[in-house]
Amino acid sequence: MHRTRALFASCLALAALPVRAQTGPAWPDTYLSRVEATAVMQTLNAQLLAARSATFTLEGWCAAHKLAPEPRLVARLVREVERPASAETRQRLQVGPDEPLRYRRVRLACGEHVLSEADNWYVPSRLTPEMNTLLETTDTPFGRAVQSLRPTRQTVESRLLWQPLPEGWDQAPPAVGTCAPLVVPQELFAHRAVLFTAERQPFSEVVETYARAVLDFARAPRPADPACAKP
Repeated sequence: MHRTRALFASCLALAALPVRAQTGPAWPDTYLSRVEATAVMQTLNAQLLAARSATFTLEGWCAAHKLAPEPRLVARLVREVERPASAETRQRLQVGPDEPLRYRRVRLACGEHVLSEADNWYVPSRLTPEMNTLLETTDTPFGRAVQSLRPTRQTVESRLLWQPLPEGWDQAPPAVGTCAPLVVPQELFAHRAVLFTAERQPFSEVVETYARAVLDFARAPRPADPACAKP
């Protein structure tokens, strides 16, 4: 219990980001619904932090939650965008200031659901020509393109960007429950990670921001919430 409280308390100081339109099934704004949303986010967050590949973890999430008839992840390339790598990124990738790096920004989608956006800086000289061609010319997700390298991940930073439960939720009676649709921001949590080859050579740094669409699944019917009962 103490560990759970500490985990949630560490998230409460983070402000929610601006809200965009929601497209998936609405979650009611009740205390129970907020608890469930918190549990769902923490479950996916933990799976991603423990995984070797975010691509295949998201694809498994899409399949398990029936987000698309064919649960296959595609990378929608965002072209004509360039972000130079920082000195810290170059240091983590163990490359000098003159080593060429490439930048790739994608929206990872399963069906119509964009589950995350990713900024990726990678060292093309540490990939095969075929991998570089795939990344430059196709919608292949990065994790699938480089899977023959048997990559592993080292998380540099993990941030929760939205906390469904209000501050003090564990010390006071529930103070939420309008029964209107729960307003969920577009961005839920973010990871920064370095990818390594099987020989522990770093070849990519990625910043992944996970989106509201990971909650766009049809939930099983719930008992009527007393907070929503009409007098």
